[in-house]
Amino acid sequence: LLEGILHHLGQWFSKRKKKALFDALEKVKSELMTLGFISLLLTVTARYISRICIPAGAAHTMLPCKLSRSSEHGEGHGRRHLSEEPANFSCPKGMVSLVSTDGLHQLHIFVFFLAVFHVTFSAITMSLGRAKTRIWKEWEKDTSSITYEFSADPSKFRLTHQTSFVRQHASCWSKSTIMLYVVSFFRQFFRSVRRTDYLTLRHGFIAAHLSPGTRFNFRKYIKRSLQDDFKTVVGISPPLWASALAVMLFNVHGWHNLFWFSTIPLVVILAIGTKLQAIIARMAVEITEKHTVIQGMPVVKLSDEHFWFGKPHMVLHLIHFALFQNAFEITYFFWIWVRLLLTFGIIFYGTTLSVLF
Repeated sequence: LLEGILHHLGQWFSKRKKKALFDALEKVKSELMTLGFISLLLTVTARYISRICIPAGAAHTMLPCKLSRSSEHGEGHGRRHLSEEPANFSCPKGMVSLVSTDGLHQLHIFVFFLAVFHVTFSAITMSLGRAKTRIWKEWEKDTSSITYEFSADPSKFRLTHQTSFVRQHASCWSKSTIMLYVVSFFRQFFRSVRRTDYLTLRHGFIAAHLSPGTRFNFRKYIKRSLQDDFKTVVGISPPLWASALAVMLFNVHGWHNLFWFSTIPLVVILAIGTKLQAIIARMAVEITEKHTVIQGMPVVKLSDEHFWFGKPHMVLHLIHFALFQNAFEITYFFWIWVRLLLTFGIIFYGTTLSVLF
């Protein structure tokens, strides 16, 4: 059923000539193939992994929850692994199994849901991005109106501080770098891209890459770029898998690493929003510093130096990382709650039967 759905979805993308989305779908298929290979490896090596023994002291220390005294001398219910070792194998004295066969089975389930949640998160992000660009459709239509042609008249001279773009982004607070970033931080929570920003960036793009007066649909270009970026954020790279493994491995009682790790995606997204707003403000400040009087609309010049370390693609990779970490945390949350509900359900069912009989 899944293979059929992906096949028909790929045919639909091909008919609609959505090459970027079709490539993204192919990347999803490759991720599913990788997921199947991981599952196969876990299945083949489950018996050998369950025979890896570690010192009991390490097993009692690196626990997600506090080890009670009753479980310390019991059958190992407080250990990290989820069930006892196989009946035909036992670790030497003072050693315990690193992870059991049942624990590997639970890992199968966790990895599967992690991949599903990540793809779902990426698709939702793509949908929200396209919904955002629908607002710009009316702005793109306005570029064909007489009002826009009058405001962008090349023969019209005016002071830079009188333009709408400079008035919105270059003020007394923009002279201080600290104040510029503080204002940019709060501005991202409101309308992130205004009509003036869109028209100014559109004009700057056409002036840099096309001849003056060219009819160009800037919104469609942004839409295609969004689809190309979707191919990057939909995949799960080996470093992301390694980060998820590290979080689970170092989930030790008292370290609170899950709490601190959950703040990383929030900090990353807020930093990206602040940086992008600051870049727009910087371009407005550069216009006022270079020109007192301009002809027509202000022409912004975007440079790689505006971004961190001069690498614009770093922003996309950070968004990719934040999406994956959000998917990981939600998957981990549901995985823990499902196990708790199943455990309580079994206890309740067993207690009810014992009372009845």
